[in-house]
Amino acid sequence: MRSATAGRLAPLLAALAMLGPFSIDTFFPAFRAMGADFGVSAAAMQQTISVYLIAYAGMSLFHGPISDAYGRRRPIIAFTLLFALASAGCALAPSFHGLLAFRALQGVAAGAGLIVGRAIIRDRFAGPDAQRLMSHITLIFGVAPALAPVVGGWLLGLGGWRSLFALLAAFSVLVALWCLLALPETHPAKARSPFAARPLARLYGRMLRDRLTRRLILATMFNFGALFLYIASAPALILDVLQLNERQFAWLFVPAIGGMMTGALLSGRLAGRRTPIQTVGLAYRLMALGTVVNLGVALLLAPGLPWTVLPIGLVGIGISCAFPTLALLLLDRYPDHRGAASSLQAFFMLLFNAMTAGLLAPLLAHHPLALAGAAAALSLLGFMVWRMALGLLPPA
Repeated sequence: MRSATAGRLAPLLAALAMLGPFSIDTFFPAFRAMGADFGVSAAAMQQTISVYLIAYAGMSLFHGPISDAYGRRRPIIAFTLLFALASAGCALAPSFHGLLAFRALQGVAAGAGLIVGRAIIRDRFAGPDAQRLMSHITLIFGVAPALAPVVGGWLLGLGGWRSLFALLAAFSVLVALWCLLALPETHPAKARSPFAARPLARLYGRMLRDRLTRRLILATMFNFGALFLYIASAPALILDVLQLNERQFAWLFVPAIGGMMTGALLSGRLAGRRTPIQTVGLAYRLMALGTVVNLGVALLLAPGLPWTVLPIGLVGIGISCAFPTLALLLLDRYPDHRGAASSLQAFFMLLFNAMTAGLLAPLLAHHPLALAGAAAALSLLGFMVWRMALGLLPPA
């Protein structure tokens, strides 16, 4: 029965999680066309990512607690419909500032499915079952960032950049209908905690004072930051450095997301066979291998295909292998506040990603060696924080 339930939940929760990456990656191929349409520079276009991520990060602090107070199902459906409205607003935006406003509204709504979805997994499953389901969702979800820029590039040629946001609106409406029909309520009324600002602030303060919580969050944040640096740099890396066109973003995204899907599959296979510490240790060895190859390629070879993009996939394998275990270790620390714990983790990841997109990517995107060096530094920071967390983990 648990296997059947997991089989039904995995594609739905993955579809909900896809809204976030679809909101970023789909319109990367349209950066030049949008900038020309609104008369703004490439640097200004980066704001469409940063504004989205900052709004996503800020609201992520509340998605989980809202679901802890009102249940999982209703908030997910409401925010998915809000995302549909925001996407329609982007498609119809009359000005660049209007586009930024609707991008912020997209960010407010986009995180509910991903953040609350993690809490749903932990509501229903424990131990290896939870790790396997988290890994399966990561595996399915991984299709979105790889497919999104490819779809975006083709739609750009057929219907212009506004059609990309129309697609997002239609997709989110379909997902909301799917939730109405198939998403169960996993957080019963008797288990709910009231939503109130002061108790929530105290709860977050207590979490942040906990050394293990801080280190698990930072490890996840730095790990994914190494990959997101390349995602945020995609327009410059693909169009300017590699001299490809708007329909060739798959050269970067297929290796990167293919690596993440492979890592998720590996994590699922290791569930119940290896301890969490062993799984994360293997993941960091894979990240180290990918990082060394990436640095070597950037140092010794001129930018080109496929060598500039393939090592990123190796790094992605390690990142995705570690993520389900790190996320579950954090959620298990707060069994009565899983939504809040998921929100806090998402907040710091997204805030860091927003800084990466707004500051690091514009500075480094045109320099492959600098990109590889920054990604290596982030992976090293993630490993160092994980090593500091090991002594604080409870016995397996």
